[in-house]
Amino acid sequence: MSDARYDFVVIGGGPAGQHAAMHAAGLGQKVLLVERSHAVGGSCVSLGTIPSKTLRETALALTGFRRKTADLFPVVLSEDLQVASLMTRLDQVIAAHQRYMGEQVRRCGADRWHGRARFVDATHVEVQGVDGHKRVAEARFVVLCPGSRPRTPKEVPVDHAHILDSDSLLSMTYLPKTLTVLGAGVIATEYASIFASLGTTVTMVDKGPRPLGFLDPELVVRWLDAFHAGGHRYIGGTSATAVEHDGFEVVATLGDGQVLRSEKLLCALGRVANLDGLDLGNAGLQASDRGIIPVGSDYRTSVPTIFAAGDVIGPPSLASASQNQGRCAVDFALGRTPSQPVELIPMGIYAIPEMSQIGLTEEQARQKHGGAIVGRAPFSEVARGQIAAIQDGLLKLVAAPDGRKLLGVQVVGEGAAELVSIGQTALLVGADVDLFADNTYNFPTMAEAYRVAALEIVRARGR
Repeated sequence: MSDARYDFVVIGGGPAGQHAAMHAAGLGQKVLLVERSHAVGGSCVSLGTIPSKTLRETALALTGFRRKTADLFPVVLSEDLQVASLMTRLDQVIAAHQRYMGEQVRRCGADRWHGRARFVDATHVEVQGVDGHKRVAEARFVVLCPGSRPRTPKEVPVDHAHILDSDSLLSMTYLPKTLTVLGAGVIATEYASIFASLGTTVTMVDKGPRPLGFLDPELVVRWLDAFHAGGHRYIGGTSATAVEHDGFEVVATLGDGQVLRSEKLLCALGRVANLDGLDLGNAGLQASDRGIIPVGSDYRTSVPTIFAAGDVIGPPSLASASQNQGRCAVDFALGRTPSQPVELIPMGIYAIPEMSQIGLTEEQARQKHGGAIVGRAPFSEVARGQIAAIQDGLLKLVAAPDGRKLLGVQVVGEGAAELVSIGQTALLVGADVDLFADNTYNFPTMAEAYRVAALEIVRARGR
């Protein structure tokens, strides 16, 4: 019945699928990676993470130049500036990343089939190639990582010209003067701050009282302060009930009666798993009412030999989390204990300013341990922060009630996603905050913020 037999058939070549395939192959398993696109990487590379971060680097270069030269040199963007011209390196970056990832999969020994997958039954996957040819792989285990696409509610008629989703936003010809963003998650927040930094006046709308409800509030407040200081707005506690393009501009009517008008509108109200055509029923699987595949803590679905990882199982839908989920799914399938606890996977939000956290937040620590001692290091108190003109940043350490054991790290400010990795290493080895208080760092560096924050905890606990 099958053309080939594998220990693992991994469906989807995004962050979750790629890392599941490479991890399984590295453990000596025979692996097949099925990807409908011509290259490994999924939407993360071609439409999401890589394009948005490439545009972000351009925005940072412009805003950073202003800050670091104290506005001595005027930076004025042309009124007819094309968005594409801001990302002249994009095709090179995407091609290079896809090439590297494809080479990594090849080197680890996994096979790759290019085509659309569907379940014949729980252990057989049919793949139809671009030429229409079909072949069937028999699998001991299947790891389902099909990724996702933007969710478009019926009240938001996305036309990809004036009313856009995250896949089509960067196809705009010109940089808009005004932009309405529906949503307050990762994608919404990142794009809102990127376009705000490029000179577009941005208004965000969401039901939540603040963006990024899963992040430490102290980080988000600093982000909102910077956002509002630029003349932009966040409208919480409501949502759009109707959206239309009236021939001149986009008109969004909100549930509280407000009417917003803007040149363009971005709908960033979540994502939907790519389940179409997979014939899940043939394998005994069924998606939930939210359109995701339910899994246990071991990423196992209701079918014991089928696992799922990445966007298809729901939030947090971050590349780093998806990578870890893919590797963990393989470990659990083989009866292994994953090497890295899921709670020690960092979250990186590439907004402007950047935000990142790992471990417990202050609130979580107080709930779990009955208290916490917190140390803060404003970037304004770190020499490198002054030199780099990022004085508005903050590094925060959360320690146990006795002020010894490190429980979490939160950072806001440029370089946050890199800086949090130092704390991640400390958390992985179970270090105390004294590790930072007693350490000497290169001077001047942002890493010194760890010592500043740790010393505050030491003082609070009375040595």
